[in-house]
Amino acid sequence: MYLTWLDSNSWLIELADKRILLDPWLVGELTFGNIGWLLKGKRSSDRTIPENIDLILLSQGIEDHAHPETLKRLDRSIPVVASPSAAKVVQAMGYSSVTTLKPGESYAIDQFIQIQATVGSQLGPGTQENGYLLTELPTGVTLYYEPHGSHPSTLPSPIDVVITPLIDLALPLVGSIIKGTESALDLAKQVQPQVILPTAAGGEIEFEGILISLLKAIGTTDDFRSKLAQANLSTQVIEPKPGERVEISVQAGAIANSL
Repeated sequence: MYLTWLDSNSWLIELADKRILLDPWLVGELTFGNIGWLLKGKRSSDRTIPENIDLILLSQGIEDHAHPETLKRLDRSIPVVASPSAAKVVQAMGYSSVTTLKPGESYAIDQFIQIQATVGSQLGPGTQENGYLLTELPTGVTLYYEPHGSHPSTLPSPIDVVITPLIDLALPLVGSIIKGTESALDLAKQVQPQVILPTAAGGEIEFEGILISLLKAIGTTDDFRSKLAQANLSTQVIEPKPGERVEISVQAGAIANSL
């Protein structure tokens, strides 16, 4: 398995010789509802769009997961698997092969990878977003992704590789909009991953706007490592640099507990 972090929640997953582009924001600026004064993300230069993509996987329909400008630049014949809200975004753009998954539903890439939607974030009334559990069918290696720290108690155990936030981002009076500090630790205890990688960080992106002065980051990756050690978990925390292709070597179904 190879993982390339492309900033924010964007990843290139190479699994079973398939290339999956996850929640891509690769070009242009990021705003929510075109309200740039509230929050705007930008980078010094666009990322190169990866070639030979077998599948686009979208967990949420909001702009930092289903980024309109990036999706307009991608080949619209690439198959897409998406949450219901994200499926509406790509369908409106004319993508020709869109599969909508609700939690509990699955999609298979040939006989190589199974993608199961899991319960993710609840973004407003009636908007249930997804996490995903990917299984490499020939080997049984598993990867779980959820970008806001909303993890169901029904996940299988063990899971080999986890991508999720490791810190909190909080707003006054609102609380944590991204949950990582305790949520990720509870998840690690639950599914015993061999490897965990943080997501939702800025990477090489600069943010501006009113919300930036209000957002508070709680916790660090080193804090999380200490909590893993205190819990007697031998889970390895890997922090890839943006654009760095990292080989992840795991043994399917092994439990990362040092007891």
